[in-house]
Amino acid sequence: MDVLLAFGALMMRAGNTATRTREWIGVTARKMGFEAISISLSLDSITASVRRSGERVTAVREIGPPGINVWRIAELEQLAKAPVSTPSEVAQSLEDIELAKPLYSSVQIAAALGVASAAFAFLNGAAAPEMIAAAIGAGIGQGFRTWLSRHHINQYGAAALSAVAASGIYVLAVALARHAGVGFLHYPSGFIASVLFLIPGFPLIAALFDLLRHQTVAAVSRFAYGVMILLAVALGLSVVIAVANIDITRQPPLELAYPLKLLLRAIASFVAAGAFAMLFNTPVRLLLAAGLLALVSNSLRLILNDAGMMLAPSAFVAALLIGLVALAVDERFGLPRLAMTVAPIVIMIPGVYVFEMIVLFNQGQMLEALQAFAVCGFAIGALAMGLASARFFSRKS
Repeated sequence: MDVLLAFGALMMRAGNTATRTREWIGVTARKMGFEAISISLSLDSITASVRRSGERVTAVREIGPPGINVWRIAELEQLAKAPVSTPSEVAQSLEDIELAKPLYSSVQIAAALGVASAAFAFLNGAAAPEMIAAAIGAGIGQGFRTWLSRHHINQYGAAALSAVAASGIYVLAVALARHAGVGFLHYPSGFIASVLFLIPGFPLIAALFDLLRHQTVAAVSRFAYGVMILLAVALGLSVVIAVANIDITRQPPLELAYPLKLLLRAIASFVAAGAFAMLFNTPVRLLLAAGLLALVSNSLRLILNDAGMMLAPSAFVAALLIGLVALAVDERFGLPRLAMTVAPIVIMIPGVYVFEMIVLFNQGQMLEALQAFAVCGFAIGALAMGLASARFFSRKS
């Protein structure tokens, strides 16, 4: 039971959905000889009740602070698929997986997220000066978040302080550039892009996905965690907006020839997804695969938007494509679906609308805030529904 609970806790702490965690705990339990198992999952604890040879045992284990680690999820799934081992051998494997060093250094991740924020700025209509300022702000903000995490600062406090650092550095970089004579035409797009790496995109998507699979306790607790992180980031952003007196009203996007815009959008989607995959500790080959999938799916979503389709249905179509590709890769090569879905889905989260909603609520502009809330809420829900709908094509389902 100790080993079984340790397996489940490690998988939840790595960011896997409660649905998949239950499935793999069940597989592992049957291999250990348990006749029946009942599992209850939340974001911070796991409870399991098992029966074997007429005996019944119930145990509870704390999970610990959540995160996203695609490599760890893949290793845990391979461990669950492996031939039957003794509990002591499984426990040793779990310890080795937990103690393994990240695939990328903190400097590499900070640099990657800086480039991702520049890509986000472009996708939101910004030009080169705003992209550079957003990259500088996001890179320093991520480095600061890593430093806070190493010093065991509360996650919500770290999110708020990182938002202050990232957006504050953006404002400072813009002020210095303007002093040097560089013009900025799309200031709000770059400002918001500098903190988009802090959006808890996957916890929100995973919560909705678990809710669709009737994992209510895990879904609600994960959703509460994601909303609290989001509010903390918005708090830090609001401080900088108030101090620097920034107008976040969106401006018309950068005008480019449409073929060139399509090409640059595809490159930006690939870069942003690849950078986020590094943040999620994704192996290099899967990182490239996730980037290519984002290139296709996000380009499709943006083309549908250009053709007049609303944000939510276009997000559903793109998420359905991602889910189908991830399902095919899982059934053909046995790779975890999260490795293919996390990064492409996260870059489709309408982070600009999320921050606009909170800032507008804070400023008392209720109608505009509710409009932004409706847009981002329906879009996030559509992403979750698209991923869930792809499961209807699974042979097992």
